[in-house]
Amino acid sequence: MAMPPRSGAQPLQERAAVDEPPDVGLLFHRLNNQLGIILANAELLEAKAPDDKMRARASQVVASVLDAMSTAKEIRTRTRS
Repeated sequence: MAMPPRSGAQPLQERAAVDEPPDVGLLFHRLNNQLGIILANAELLEAKAPDDKMRARASQVVASVLDAMSTAKEIRTRTRS
């Protein structure tokens, strides 16, 4: 289920002019912030997991987020002009 934007937070589309493309740097910044939150929560779950099965699942999430962060950085590097 999608979460509604926090009060005071405007969606990216409302911040930019209609015919102006969103700043790619801003998009990558937002993506990394979101991935950072997921990573922190997955690491917390991993540390507090009550059993090996849950710890392994949390470890998979941690590894996937780190991979996604690396991929985002590589895309950002390749798209810089």
